[in-house]
Amino acid sequence: MNSLTLPDIAAQAARQALPLEWVGMRGIALPVLLDGQRLSAKADAGVSLDDGEARGIHMSRLYLALETLEQRNISPALLHQILEHFLDSHAGLSNNAYLKIHTDLLLKRPALISPLSGWKSYPVTISASLKNRMFHVELQIEVPYSSTCPCSAALARQLIQQQFIEDFANKQLNHADVLAWLGTPQGIVATPHSQRSTAQLHVHLDEFIDELPLSAIINDAEAALGTAVQTAVKRADEQAFALANGQNLMFCEDAARRLNIALRRSPGVSAFHLRVTHAESLHAHDAVAESHWHREQA
Repeated sequence: MNSLTLPDIAAQAARQALPLEWVGMRGIALPVLLDGQRLSAKADAGVSLDDGEARGIHMSRLYLALETLEQRNISPALLHQILEHFLDSHAGLSNNAYLKIHTDLLLKRPALISPLSGWKSYPVTISASLKNRMFHVELQIEVPYSSTCPCSAALARQLIQQQFIEDFANKQLNHADVLAWLGTPQGIVATPHSQRSTAQLHVHLDEFIDELPLSAIINDAEAALGTAVQTAVKRADEQAFALANGQNLMFCEDAARRLNIALRRSPGVSAFHLRVTHAESLHAHDAVAESHWHREQA
């Protein structure tokens, strides 16, 4: 039997003494529990290497510390515990620890009119850090929605007016004729352009928050935007969605302002940066607006 001790190259002295801000692993595949759901995720785990004389860190210790994510629902307390474990397992080497979890949160959404419902996927990144024993958590969330251009809607209405003048010039208006005309392609000669849009929310959480308010933030954002994309629909739902878009015209600037106001009111949010992207159907480029906010300290 071989009695030789396995070599630990990481424990050797570095050839060039220099501290490093982040050392670890990215894209670690693992299942996690989030909002009571078992989800497939990728994790980035790392620590600083403050001992510039050390050759490297012990990556397997970081990897093994992530097993808790399979057994307990992700919360700020759990994230704090894992980061503490990172540092405890690297005593004398590291002062700072970092963890990011990338996954897709699934929320079941009802249709607008019919009894149908379906699942929507929201890309989410949970970032936690422990720097000099100061704990911090951030959330990144993508929320899809529909946006209809106010300018395009006004131009479409004008074309419909012009067509009405042409078709009913020098004619006595009859209610039945006008109603029939409105139901034909000849009557509604133009429609405004709309597009699937995305809100990217980067949210800083209060230091002593107990739970991750993912669902609450998503619900607040969708309520502010007013035209969340749908899942399973019947024709009545599609018609209701068309009505919602027609009554909810917005530029990207409008969407950014609505979200700014809504996120300021979300419990547990201390700061945020948001970006909305309207993937134009008129242009080959996107329309984008950004906004940020930070709660002033009392």
